[in-house]
Amino acid sequence: MANTPVVTVGAPDDRGLRKVLIDGIFAGKVWSDKELRRVLSREGVPDGHPVLWLGEDGTIWPDRAGLRRATGLFMVLGLLATAYPLFKIGYADSGDALTYGGRIAGCTIVAVALVELGTAGAAVDYWGKRRWCYSGVAVLVGVLIALFCSVSLLLLQIGEHFNRYTTIGIALCVWSLAALSELHACRAWMGLSIPRSIAIGVIVSTLLAASNLAYSQVYVPYMTTPLVQSGAEFREANLARSGAPMYVTVHLYVKNAGQVPVYVLGSIYWIHGAPASPPDTKPTAYDLIYDGEFVTPVGRVLNPGEEVAQDAVVEITDPENAKRRPYEALRAQTEVYVIRKDRMTMSSGYARSRVGAETIKKDAEEGTPIGAKYRYRSQIENSSEILNATRGPQRVTVWRVAGGAWPRINVDVSPPGERIEFDPNEPFSNEDAIKRYGLSQVRGIMAQTPYQELLEKARSTVKASSPPK
Repeated sequence: MANTPVVTVGAPDDRGLRKVLIDGIFAGKVWSDKELRRVLSREGVPDGHPVLWLGEDGTIWPDRAGLRRATGLFMVLGLLATAYPLFKIGYADSGDALTYGGRIAGCTIVAVALVELGTAGAAVDYWGKRRWCYSGVAVLVGVLIALFCSVSLLLLQIGEHFNRYTTIGIALCVWSLAALSELHACRAWMGLSIPRSIAIGVIVSTLLAASNLAYSQVYVPYMTTPLVQSGAEFREANLARSGAPMYVTVHLYVKNAGQVPVYVLGSIYWIHGAPASPPDTKPTAYDLIYDGEFVTPVGRVLNPGEEVAQDAVVEITDPENAKRRPYEALRAQTEVYVIRKDRMTMSSGYARSRVGAETIKKDAEEGTPIGAKYRYRSQIENSSEILNATRGPQRVTVWRVAGGAWPRINVDVSPPGERIEFDPNEPFSNEDAIKRYGLSQVRGIMAQTPYQELLEKARSTVKASSPPK
């Protein structure tokens, strides 16, 4: 009788668990009579051994296993569902974000996703035997992270198009509120010990370092504006013989004089014959001699300090006919549309996406400008995956449009299926494209030269080339 173990089963706690003691030594906690027999068998106690019941007898097992497991599964699935998009977004940004700050943010989001995975494991323990005293606090932290992320995702999508991430944000927000209600009923924060002292110096130092990093690597690059310069310059003029066409060489250039790399979406230059120019002269009074592109290929990157230049040779027929060419001057001007490279990326196929007027007419897209000669189009990616998630698909379209004496370029950055034309004269109508991507029009410095002086220089080449008598 001295070797007969004394088995004691305690009263059920608030979750239905009953503590098992063998000879006063803790042997485990059990939910049911089946688990009790398993514990006793493991400890070498034979079946049918007498048990001392405290509080309630062996017929009372208040645990509702189905509800408990369903609640735990609900929590685990919600935490895993939060971790998946966080890991997907963070992993993409940690290696592919266009800015240093974006990559730091991506690494941070990956760390948060790993925390969510850990809290999913804590949920298994919390709705199990609770072997870890802080499992409830860990689950509470995971649910709060899910609520913060879902609310942030929905706030970022205010004014944007409904997409799959909108559905994810709504679902996670509803789940996190339901989970918080369950955790409040379970008093999950119990067992959290508040430290008596806090390392103020460490917190202050961390905040100062984080503020300095955010200012130098995020704020300053974001607020730096591009500085792109463009212009034209008349060079030599040649005339083969009297009555022949005159050929004028015009130097065209665009230079990135700032610190921000840009994409050149499109370029155009005009060569006009200018009449007498009193203050009331209208642009329609100018005679268009030639127009064209001067930055090729389109979509090329213009890095800080880089310059693209081209000499265009313009043919002026019958230059000495005063009735046909009643010019006082020749005018040359450039225009370039650029977009910031540090806020978006374009596909490599943009330069090959050109379609002509026939294809444009066949497509018959709503909002196509009248007189469109050709079009370039490309899908664009934002500077980070989180912006791709909130803004949805975006694309840039550049049109070359005939316009009498002033052909032009039309640009729009908008979701597929829509057209929001960029108008430099109405910045508020294109506020999104300007703020998000730094889309801007660069009107070059106008070059002007007296027409008669240019003609005299061309005639002098005829005299210099004619043989002496």
